[in-house]
Amino acid sequence: MNLDIAPLRVLYIGGTGTISASCVRLSVDAGMQVYVLNRGNNAAGRDLPESVTWLTGDVTDDDSLLGALGEETFDCVVNFLSYDADDAARMVRLFRDRTAHYVHISTASLYGKPVQQWPIVESTQLHNRFTAYSRKKLEAERVLFAAFAEEGFPVTIVRPSHTYDDANPPLPGGWTVVDRIARGEEVVVHGDGTSLWTLTHAEDLAQGLVGLLGNSRTFGEAFHITSDDVYTWDQIYTLFADALGVEPRLVHVPSEMLSVAAPDWFWSELIVGDLAHSAVFDNSKIRRFVPGFAPKLTFSRAVLRMLQWRETHPDQTAADPSTDAVFDRLVTGYHGARDAFAAVAPDA
Repeated sequence: MNLDIAPLRVLYIGGTGTISASCVRLSVDAGMQVYVLNRGNNAAGRDLPESVTWLTGDVTDDDSLLGALGEETFDCVVNFLSYDADDAARMVRLFRDRTAHYVHISTASLYGKPVQQWPIVESTQLHNRFTAYSRKKLEAERVLFAAFAEEGFPVTIVRPSHTYDDANPPLPGGWTVVDRIARGEEVVVHGDGTSLWTLTHAEDLAQGLVGLLGNSRTFGEAFHITSDDVYTWDQIYTLFADALGVEPRLVHVPSEMLSVAAPDWFWSELIVGDLAHSAVFDNSKIRRFVPGFAPKLTFSRAVLRMLQWRETHPDQTAADPSTDAVFDRLVTGYHGARDAFAAVAPDA
């Protein structure tokens, strides 16, 4: 019997980011008909397959978005660019008659910190009193779950944790930190460097996300998708140093001091509200729904891939002077505080 089964039509809103590019590639490999909608900016230089259909539009503007979509409908829409309750409500309105499955990309940073019971599961308490980004993402989830409960809107929530790819190292400060390590400069590590942190390569996360697409059993469900690759922060920085052939020079600064010493730094709030706390996840749920989900890339191997990317993309991986200045300020402040303490407590 010869069955003519049409490929799944999938729209990615975003599509060129750290996570979404890997999901687009895997969807194409799986035989799906893939569309990517964004404003046409691919600053990170992530290559996508030639078979992808590009739609150019501004997802924040109804007229631009609808103009880009035309009369197209989709089996699945995966939205990486929705961040708050108002936008979530917009997406319900705009896509309720255009897709059979809507996947909202949320964040695992909305699990309450510090976590009261390990490991983190999808029913772990949801709140984040420190980070506005996480609170807005949680509000968006509530709108979407309400739409599912009230009208059957076919939504699935995906909560990535700290996900990286070859072009985006998972260090607060990104390539600037890698550059400092390579130069033998001191690098700031929040806390004492011993909290446990889960790192997930985007190619591994894509296994889980793509496996969910088109599955009606996932409607009204939330999934975090992470690896089981867990390290201390000292180990994370040291793996880069080892691969670069240098000795790591780590300076441990209390996390709460970062927002005082560097309130203008993007990472300060995120460190205090999320990265400063240990995060280890139970991935049993995604494995129940996607039995083939099996992360393969260890961080120690991924470090080598990131450094190869750095070598071949020097224009995209150079140190950022403003971020470098933040680290210089933090390091100088750390040594000044340590010297001042030693002066008043010489026997401490």
